[in-house]
Amino acid sequence: MTPERSAIEQLLQSGCAEFVVCGGARNAGLVAHLEAAEGLRVWKHFEERGAAFFALGRVKDHAQPCAVVTTSGTAVAECLPAVIEAFYTRKPLIILSADRPAAFRGSGAPQVIEQEKLFGTYAARRIEDWEGHGPLHLNIPCEEHPILAEPWHPQIEGFLAKRLPFEVRELLNFLDHGVFKGIIAMVGGLEPEDREDVFYFLKDLAIPVIADINSGIREALGDLLVPEQTFQKNLPGRILRLGEVPIGRLWRDLEQNPSIEILSICRNGLPGLARPSQIIHAEVGRVIRGLGSPETIGDIRDDFIKARPHWAQIDESLEALPDSEPGLVHLLSIYATTGESLFIGNSLPIREWNHYGQRHTPYARVFANRGANGIDGQLSTWLGATAECPDSWGIFGDLTTLYDLAAPAMLPQIEQKGRVLVVINNGGGQIFGKLPRLANLTPEQHRAIVQPQEVRLQSWAEMWGMDYLKITNREGFDALETGQKTLLVELIPDPNQSAHL
Repeated sequence: MTPERSAIEQLLQSGCAEFVVCGGARNAGLVAHLEAAEGLRVWKHFEERGAAFFALGRVKDHAQPCAVVTTSGTAVAECLPAVIEAFYTRKPLIILSADRPAAFRGSGAPQVIEQEKLFGTYAARRIEDWEGHGPLHLNIPCEEHPILAEPWHPQIEGFLAKRLPFEVRELLNFLDHGVFKGIIAMVGGLEPEDREDVFYFLKDLAIPVIADINSGIREALGDLLVPEQTFQKNLPGRILRLGEVPIGRLWRDLEQNPSIEILSICRNGLPGLARPSQIIHAEVGRVIRGLGSPETIGDIRDDFIKARPHWAQIDESLEALPDSEPGLVHLLSIYATTGESLFIGNSLPIREWNHYGQRHTPYARVFANRGANGIDGQLSTWLGATAECPDSWGIFGDLTTLYDLAAPAMLPQIEQKGRVLVVINNGGGQIFGKLPRLANLTPEQHRAIVQPQEVRLQSWAEMWGMDYLKITNREGFDALETGQKTLLVELIPDPNQSAHL
């Protein structure tokens, strides 16, 4: 058996039955064996960075491993951003890289780099050391022998990640003693299997909740949902974080408030802060089920009452300035409820959706990349996560889109019916202009950071065979109709209304 066939069978025995292949000479044996196999799902991409993010999206979709197959050299290095994202979100992304024979290492020969430890601490390097949480990198030295890949019927084992042990006593104590100082929950991104447990747990507690859009439960919380502005000058004594690191500014401000007690329950076991806090490293839903039915705590400090004027102020601003960026995002959030899935790309859109998005109709499925908080590979991840799902909506900023212009190459291989790609084109990285610490920059310094641009995307839509619609005001939504092809919606807000709001 060739090393290529052996490596593939190792992955099959670990539960990986889906592959994204990028063509090349060194990995031709791997590709040929995959194409000759019966019953495997094989996607094709010409660009390794996008392929890795597409594979990450496939993992997000069905919670099973997906492998990217690369040739040797810097092709492998292109996978690093997706590997980092998978590491911080604990996704079983696999990189299967072909390498030149071991004797060539350190020689400087063509297509030879140090591939073996390329991903450092971000990926396991042997299957026996891999627990199914986070990335795996298998690097296969391949000889230049003639390729013979006969048809074969692979045996695929079920995927089962190692369960994380946990102790529920910390959570019980956190909810029992000292809550008279006030307690709220901050909910970041949740895995689909955790969402129902978290929702009913919070309903039982009846405490105020700040929930991010990628939690998947934000709109279902009803009166428990409060805007984070409620707590800007009146922080509670305790904060229970559930899931990924919360997105809002309030979480980052906790660095300067060490007296506030924090307990995080999360899959990656990382605190999300540089200062001390408690952590339960486990699947969120399992911990909550282990607790049983919690006693109701309620709104100890009347935070629900304090939240009302903040919600009213947001609603009044949106009504007064409907063509501002928040105004158009709010209307977009209503239209997107018609979809079967929603993907929110970093970094300003996800914050605006949290603040200004509709608060009453839950979305069927919600995705986001929040492991490293970067804008790389967002479109590719969306396409992978929704490859088999019609009526899929993806919302992205303009610079995020420019980072991933090759992503639509995958459109012919995936479901396009009702697919809507929305790009909020506000002329550059406007989120940086909102940071208080950048307020004293000169105009030249500001431009260097914001990277203003005047790109229009209609020709990009034509290049990849997408339908196109430009929206510059709320009336423009009247023309939004989906079809059999992907629709690119270029949303261009009124800059004066945006600045005023």
